[in-house]
Amino acid sequence: MSPRDEDRLAIEKFGVGQPVRRMEDPVLLRGQGRFTDDINLPGQAYAVFVRSSVAHGKIHAIDTSTARAMPGVLGVYTGQELNAAGYGTLKNIIAFPNRDGTPMKKPARPALPTDKVRFVGDPVACVVAETVAQAKDAAEAVTLDIDPLPAVTEAREAAKPTAPLLYDDVPGNLSLDYHYGDAAKVADAFARAAHVTRLGLINNRLVVAPMEPRSAIAEHAAKSGNWTLRIGCQGVMGLRRQLAADILNVPPEKVRVLAGNVGGSFGMKASVYPEYTPLFHAARLLGRPVKWTDERSGSFLSDHHGRNHDILGELALDKNGGFLAVRITGYVNVGAYLTTVTPLMGTLNVVKNTIGVYATPLIEVAMKGVFTNTSPVGAYRGAGRPESNYYMERLVEYAAAEMKIDRIELRRRNHIAPQQIPYEAPSDQTYDSGNFRAVLDRALAAADWSGFDKRKAESLKRGKLRGRGVGSFLEVTAPTNPESGGVRFEADGTVTILTGTLDYGQGHWTPFAQVLADQLGIPPGKVRLMQGDSDQLVAGGGTGGSRSAQNSSAALVAAAKKVVDQGKPIAAHVLEAAVPDIEFARGRFAIAGTDRAIGILDLAAKLRQGLKLPEGVPTTLNVNDKIDGVPSTFPNGCHVAEVEVDPDTGVVEVVKYTTVNDFGTILNPMIVEGQLHGGVTQGIGQALSERVVYNEDGQPLTGSFMDYALPRAADVPNFSWESLPTPATTNPLGVKGCGEAGCAGALPSVMNAVVDALSQYGITHIDMPATPHRVWQAIKQAKAKR
Repeated sequence: MSPRDEDRLAIEKFGVGQPVRRMEDPVLLRGQGRFTDDINLPGQAYAVFVRSSVAHGKIHAIDTSTARAMPGVLGVYTGQELNAAGYGTLKNIIAFPNRDGTPMKKPARPALPTDKVRFVGDPVACVVAETVAQAKDAAEAVTLDIDPLPAVTEAREAAKPTAPLLYDDVPGNLSLDYHYGDAAKVADAFARAAHVTRLGLINNRLVVAPMEPRSAIAEHAAKSGNWTLRIGCQGVMGLRRQLAADILNVPPEKVRVLAGNVGGSFGMKASVYPEYTPLFHAARLLGRPVKWTDERSGSFLSDHHGRNHDILGELALDKNGGFLAVRITGYVNVGAYLTTVTPLMGTLNVVKNTIGVYATPLIEVAMKGVFTNTSPVGAYRGAGRPESNYYMERLVEYAAAEMKIDRIELRRRNHIAPQQIPYEAPSDQTYDSGNFRAVLDRALAAADWSGFDKRKAESLKRGKLRGRGVGSFLEVTAPTNPESGGVRFEADGTVTILTGTLDYGQGHWTPFAQVLADQLGIPPGKVRLMQGDSDQLVAGGGTGGSRSAQNSSAALVAAAKKVVDQGKPIAAHVLEAAVPDIEFARGRFAIAGTDRAIGILDLAAKLRQGLKLPEGVPTTLNVNDKIDGVPSTFPNGCHVAEVEVDPDTGVVEVVKYTTVNDFGTILNPMIVEGQLHGGVTQGIGQALSERVVYNEDGQPLTGSFMDYALPRAADVPNFSWESLPTPATTNPLGVKGCGEAGCAGALPSVMNAVVDALSQYGITHIDMPATPHRVWQAIKQAKAKR
């Protein structure tokens, strides 16, 4: 077989839609990945942070004199030094108005506070030394004089008039009094409803816990004034913008952000953290790189947390079970400080995602974003999407039971029908695609819904209660964001994709190479991926909100078209033909109607060898451009979970899990399935075991994996998954996001299954997480009432 035939076969075998193995995995499995902590620069110093052990208190003094005199210590920095140096504060980009039209309260967050500490883990000083051990020893010698103040950790309590205030200029600890919807119309719908379902729901606080803790290396070049940060993040361009504009007060071109392999993030590493400012400050003063790597105990405190909402859900129905309106009211716990996008997750994203797959004419969302003496809360896998679908699906189940309508029938009665697409939702979203009933029906068949009674009887023989639950979901992915689309032909014959999303575990290299194979006929094995150098990109929204495949693929399609447009006049010159006679297909420029052709890689080689070209003909095939981005997509699906409950111990086990999903055009089904598995597992963790707990003084009681129960491999079943796609109409390939969908299906399906299993005791609801103790208590209390 000729090399040309081998390339053609590779394109057919590894194009879009094929389950190509992840090309990055061999390096990672051999331990050859290059994460931030693997990097050591000549002359680097090491930083360790001093953190508050008090949840709320007034800072009287920070004594660093002993620490400064210790061996190897190069500097100890507090907020006073940083303020004097003129660094900026961490910014929140959300600009929602309060219900009365006034602006939301956004207290400035300095990197190191000088007035008060507001949560356990609040950083107050940075020690830099020649070694990590020396920095740790010196950090322990820093003395904090903090006058403790009363603390509050729950949003509902923090909103009370008697609650301690975190900020003097934020009355009632209220950052935002958010409202969406026509309150009068919603009230009218509820007034004329034949039935109203009301259900209080807790969206439990979670530790993000990626495999790789945060790590960063800061550098400053005194001569040029340039700054460099090597860091694990979710997108180098967005982080560069934040660092330049908010912290360093310099033009973006003065800042370079470099990211290598990143060991997970789930939303947490997307934005600037307070630690980065003192690292830059120390690097500038010392003239040396300064490195910091967090430890797991520190991560539990300093990384932002996820979720933490306390809501009342209400659903108005007509006499036939038709949905009239849904109303969500409650509290968003924002923690001690606002992160970059807080409280988006508990406000606008609830608006966008709550109605899901149901034709619901009206929605009202009224949420109060409240400061508490807890770790700040930010985006976590789904960022409001999973919990919103959870709210709706629990209301649907609850309403079905109250109205004595079959739960599947109630869903079918209210599905948005295919003929209603495009559907103008009351959330100001336009659903462009979807066949929700078909997805539900296929999921029920795949789950053997009709055979459940037999499995339930078999479980009962073993003393277990068996329950089943449905979780229909629809997510609105992140909105339009400018995105890099670059194709660079390298000297070694490979081709580099440049795009501003960032792979932190998803496996971008392989599907993006598959897109290039389809568009330009370049074998994936010859493709490389560059996402982690802000100096090489022209734009980038980063990875988050399930938008990478749709944004980067659209940018690559646009870039590939430009490559072809540039290549046609070059190929015409080489083939001695007119430009209009040149066609491009399957990686080859050819003269129409003949067998005379040249491959795109061969053409690139000729350019590297110094091909002489006429004036006006492009001199390169390389493209490094950007697109404006693509609109949100609407991935959806239906998950069916079955659980067994041990009534004697309260232990819940997920024993069967089936998913049918509409992710539009799938670039690589193997990678999509892997993303789904991860999301479902995290959803099972939130539903059954994970929860951050604070005591009345604001001390975290779940500060390590000894106390905080992440799901283990033994806690999840084998997953069954199918694809039933309706391609999106808003991007060139019809792609929909998939990275967060597993959580959105898992929360409602698992919790509906748990309640179903417990229903024989008259239990109609149990909050997440359904831990053994909580389930056992619910059974015990239900028995006592009989």
